[in-house]
Amino acid sequence: MKRTAMIGMLLAACLAACQKSNDGMGPAQQAGKTLDEVGAKAADKVHEEVGKADAAAAQARAKAPEAVEQARHNLDKVTDKVGQKVEEAGQKLRQDAK
Repeated sequence: MKRTAMIGMLLAACLAACQKSNDGMGPAQQAGKTLDEVGAKAADKVHEEVGKADAAAAQARAKAPEAVEQARHNLDKVTDKVGQKVEEAGQKLRQDAK
């Protein structure tokens, strides 16, 4: 008798654990819903971060022409300075040769 009562209680507990909740979903469905929600949140976060990266890339592209122009200007200055130094060195060689 005790044995039958124990088995009955175990079955009742198992059935209670497997019953659907008020929203009509069982445990597996609830787990699936939770996974879907977590996946959706993760996808939203990824989209947000990709948007930030796109904005940063667009900003970098917008600044690139200015940076190129600055580099070109600096290169011109350096080239002029090197030309002056070469001229000075040539004049010194001419002076030393006399």
